[in-house]
Amino acid sequence: MDSIAELIKQIGEKARSASNSLRIASTTQKNNALICIANQIQESKQFILDANQIDLNAAKKNGIDDALLDRLMLNDERLNNVIQGLHQIATLNDPIGQMSDFKERPSGIKIGKMMVPLGVIGMIYESRPNVTVDAAGLCIKSGNAIILRGGSEAINSNIAFYSCIEKGLEDAGLDSNSVQLIKVTDREAVTHLVSASDHVDAIIPRGGKGLIKNISKNARVPVIKHLDGVCHTYLDKDADPQKGVDIAFNGKTRRYGVCNATETLLVHKDFDSKALSKLIQLLTEKQVEIRGCDKSQMLSNVIKKASEADWSEEYLAPILSMKIVQSVDEAISHINTYGSAHTDAIVTENEENSNKFLSEVDSSSVMVNASTGFADGFEYGFGAEIGISTGKFHVRGPVGLEGLTSQKYIVMGDGQIRP
Repeated sequence: MDSIAELIKQIGEKARSASNSLRIASTTQKNNALICIANQIQESKQFILDANQIDLNAAKKNGIDDALLDRLMLNDERLNNVIQGLHQIATLNDPIGQMSDFKERPSGIKIGKMMVPLGVIGMIYESRPNVTVDAAGLCIKSGNAIILRGGSEAINSNIAFYSCIEKGLEDAGLDSNSVQLIKVTDREAVTHLVSASDHVDAIIPRGGKGLIKNISKNARVPVIKHLDGVCHTYLDKDADPQKGVDIAFNGKTRRYGVCNATETLLVHKDFDSKALSKLIQLLTEKQVEIRGCDKSQMLSNVIKKASEADWSEEYLAPILSMKIVQSVDEAISHINTYGSAHTDAIVTENEENSNKFLSEVDSSSVMVNASTGFADGFEYGFGAEIGISTGKFHVRGPVGLEGLTSQKYIVMGDGQIRP
């Protein structure tokens, strides 16, 4: 057996053993671990930033694009958000052991459900080192052991974060193998991890289409997919003009290299023309390249012609596609045809249109009068997210604590026997 296969086997065995103790750990023990990890990160900020700078220097040398550099970069504010996320997870209700849906049968037995951890999670992700902590924190609180395999471009940042996690678990008296980081960057490690069905209960990949496609093809355990974010903002004819400008501008420009950024702007033909001109001006001043349909191009000479491929493109860059539509039905049809089922928003004061949009847009998050930028586990009150599932099984949207659980039936009796 080769060395990488043996390494993954050993990591998997340790994770399975750790998961058996973590799933019965008390809420107090798990919360204490989260606080200890947060304290370690607070004390190690400069160490983490120095490690991150090594990754950033290497990435720039290798010509990594600006969107990936933005995902890779850590600073004091982002570290504070990571720390705050751990504290928020600690304040959330512990789902493990919660019982519900009790029904009494004619026999007198009562049947209900209990929430339980999935077991061992394999997490494969690219670029964003904060995922190391977010995923670890959510798995600890939900009683799951986790095996982390980050991208090679963030290896030093991930190792720095992991040292804090390891120390925090030890300080809290929990098995440090509850969270493990694969420190080898060889892609063969991914191949062995996604096929380790004896040791891993679910795989969660976060990254580009190529990564997700490859893992889905080769995995021998269930995959919770985090696919690309081709997100839309639709400005309805009955939209408040200022809300439309603010929401569309924020959705696109808040951050370019994130999966919840608006990539396509759909505009009703009767949306306020002055507001639309203002929006185009603001985007242009922000140096956002606009690629539009023929009718969009008639609005401004700065708008370039969009190709068919633009409608399904996740730019992760200061580029926005724009289309003028005839109705809310056309907007919905466009979204369901070209979108990635991630996040889509309507801006309107028309309740009938907003309800129609909510009902008919088939995405994991659908919004009314709010920026697509809110599609995020932290903003949803999950403390963090382990990913945004764009599939329909076993969870959709930002995956927090409850998304990392399963259920088992429990039966309560008082001596009943079946005739």
